[in-house]
Amino acid sequence: MTPSPAETNLATYDDARLAALYDHDNPPGEDHAFFRQVADEASATRIVDLGCGTGSLTVTLAGEGRTVVGIDPAEAMLRVALTRPGGDAVEWRHGTAELIAPASADVVVMSGNVAMHLIGEDWHGALRRIAAGLVPGGRLVFETRNPVLRAWEGWNQGPSERATPVGRVVESESTTPLDADGVVLMRCRTVFAEDGAVMDADQHLQFRSEERVRADLAAAGLRVEQISGDWRRTPLDATADRLMVVEARKK
Repeated sequence: MTPSPAETNLATYDDARLAALYDHDNPPGEDHAFFRQVADEASATRIVDLGCGTGSLTVTLAGEGRTVVGIDPAEAMLRVALTRPGGDAVEWRHGTAELIAPASADVVVMSGNVAMHLIGEDWHGALRRIAAGLVPGGRLVFETRNPVLRAWEGWNQGPSERATPVGRVVESESTTPLDADGVVLMRCRTVFAEDGAVMDADQHLQFRSEERVRADLAAAGLRVEQISGDWRRTPLDATADRLMVVEARKK
């Protein structure tokens, strides 16, 4: 049986060495500061980080008087999160959006392009779960990539070698053209030089236009308040900005 896009995306990160590489390649930056700012502005006491990965952002959302839940379907990622300093201040859950309890969150965060890994009905179902999990007026914040910039065309690269925390690796990537639903398949190969192990991983990523994002959120009962072109809330230039940073509120 051919695996679903959700299953292949999960397999990409459910390996200890690939999880460690993800953490190394995605250090904290403006994105983390933005998500913390939103939580502070909302005076949030209950936060859900959906698709929390290794928890590098999640642990920084925790604090006195706050309940923070990190949810991820990849066990290897959660194992990293559990051992992270500050990890004991977070409730970690292995699974997907269905683990968000009704009316349990002031803010739901999806960082690291999590939204793009949710394909088709998985995306719509997650939005419905998020809407049900938010209290009235609660906020959903996430980023996605602007399809107008056609970023996937720059992700094709031949083998290149580099040093990493898990040893020297040789990596290559290739992508398929965008399909009718806005989905790209990115094939990644990682060869670990130390033992010759080869990790082949496929990632399905769905690109959505600003109009489609707005419509999908509205259908789930979420109202878009702002879509920015960067982490500083600069108004989106849909013809030039790589990112779309979305802030929505439960109706």
